[in-house]
Amino acid sequence: MPIYILLSTFTHEGVEAVIDNPSCLREISMDIENLGVTVLQQYATLGQYDFVHVIDAPDNETIARVSMEIVARGILKPLTLPTVSINDFISRLSLDRRP
Repeated sequence: MPIYILLSTFTHEGVEAVIDNPSCLREISMDIENLGVTVLQQYATLGQYDFVHVIDAPDNETIARVSMEIVARGILKPLTLPTVSINDFISRLSLDRRP
């Protein structure tokens, strides 16, 4: 299945939820998985984004639905990025150079 990177930042409501109950952060991955994808990794980050999730999803439509569900909950604002493995990327570059 395709791998996606989900970068997210807290909304004001999300910050309040974490201040009230820091352990709710562990529930984020479970909530995402309940939407029909697999969370491979979850990281808290410093800088522009608060979290990085590495997600295995069947297709773009599924991850788009997951992103919209996350937005609708009002706690996180996600940015979803599809990925290409380095090997596939190199192969595609090599194929494109053929005459």
